[in-house]
Amino acid sequence: MDIILIGFRCSGKTTIGKIIAKKLAMEFMDTDDVIEHRTGMTIEALVKKEGWKYFREIEKKIVVELSQQDSMVVATGGGIPLDRNNVKKLKTSGWVVWLKARPSVIKQRMRQQLKSGLPRPSLTGRDPVEEVDEILAERSALYQKIADFVVETDTKSPREAAEQIIAHHIQLPNRKR
Repeated sequence: MDIILIGFRCSGKTTIGKIIAKKLAMEFMDTDDVIEHRTGMTIEALVKKEGWKYFREIEKKIVVELSQQDSMVVATGGGIPLDRNNVKKLKTSGWVVWLKARPSVIKQRMRQQLKSGLPRPSLTGRDPVEEVDEILAERSALYQKIADFVVETDTKSPREAAEQIIAHHIQLPNRKR
């Protein structure tokens, strides 16, 4: 891997990751997309059928596989940093960027996705939009701890955020490859 994007749901990882990959002529991978392709199910259907534990096991295998590849931009699932082994793999295989957004912005983006038919599975058994504050509060310190760089996506367009990441990445003296 080369650039790894972490952050909560709807923080912009996929959209921004695709822009970065295109501008840097790198491959783009989204761990959730890989899981959906391999299982033939949406994340929501997979979690509903098999549960979060099963989903996290598959996710862990995907991280191992992707960490062995180079010249790649990877958008990770929001919960990938919850596993210590995932964190080790991410940190040793690339430059980790936290795409950070306020809970109110995440909720707004989630509601927009729901309207367009892209539901998100609940992490707690409650309404996915209503659980944002609690889950984000639990994960923010973890995201901050493992991030090499932080980009706030609340007020930036995806293109602006991507350009900020690219500009900083290019200036790194020993870019991880």
